[in-house]
Amino acid sequence: MHDDLDGVPLVGGNMDPVVRIGDTVRRTKGPWTESVHSLLGTYAEAGLTETPRALGIDARGREILTFLPGEPLSESAPEVLWAPSTLTAAAGLLRRLHDASAPLVGEPGIWRMEDHPPTEVICHNDFAPYNLIASDGRLVGVIDFDMASPGSRLWDLAYLAYRIVPLAEDARGFDDVRFGARDDRLRTLVDSYGLDASPDAVVDAAGRRLDALAAFTERRAEVTGRSDFVEHAAMYRRDAERLRSGNVTRPGM
Repeated sequence: MHDDLDGVPLVGGNMDPVVRIGDTVRRTKGPWTESVHSLLGTYAEAGLTETPRALGIDARGREILTFLPGEPLSESAPEVLWAPSTLTAAAGLLRRLHDASAPLVGEPGIWRMEDHPPTEVICHNDFAPYNLIASDGRLVGVIDFDMASPGSRLWDLAYLAYRIVPLAEDARGFDDVRFGARDDRLRTLVDSYGLDASPDAVVDAAGRRLDALAAFTERRAEVTGRSDFVEHAAMYRRDAERLRSGNVTRPGM
């Protein structure tokens, strides 16, 4: 039997089921939800319009978030996904999120993921095209803050670099002739964020980030029995080793 709270399942939701009901999104509440809602409230107070707003808990005990219209950037045409303007917009949005979140560092809270010192900001921990929202050919938002936790600016930026420079082997439709050489895109990303770090430091952090992600994904595979998690973890380990070998410009080779 269904009721109005069943909603329409949304794509993704690798961690927990996510459904849309009208202009809201509902997802499983956890011990971390209060901290995430505080983070979203901090973004709202800072005037950030690119993040969902927390609206409380529904009758089924799920958190209620506002729905951000648009499509996942990962599903956009390559001309949007890999556009230099998208690269710089993503870096700028991540910087604004980090700056707004800094006052929460050191405050009491429960987070789903462990801290990643030095704890300078609240990291999204999955700031990537599949969680970025595009509309009319431009980046307009970011979703899915359930994995947020205190960490370093570099930790978050390194994963964005992995996904949007891109440094990953599964970069659908990327062409360095059309969209720019990866070395140049990496420098642009770091400069657009305004991080005082070398591109080499970002690549090194990306390798460590992928090691941690592979271990996490392998644990999820054991719990869920999902073979796609096994495949994802294997790719993360391949990419981490490739980055450590110095092969940044030709992923998958």
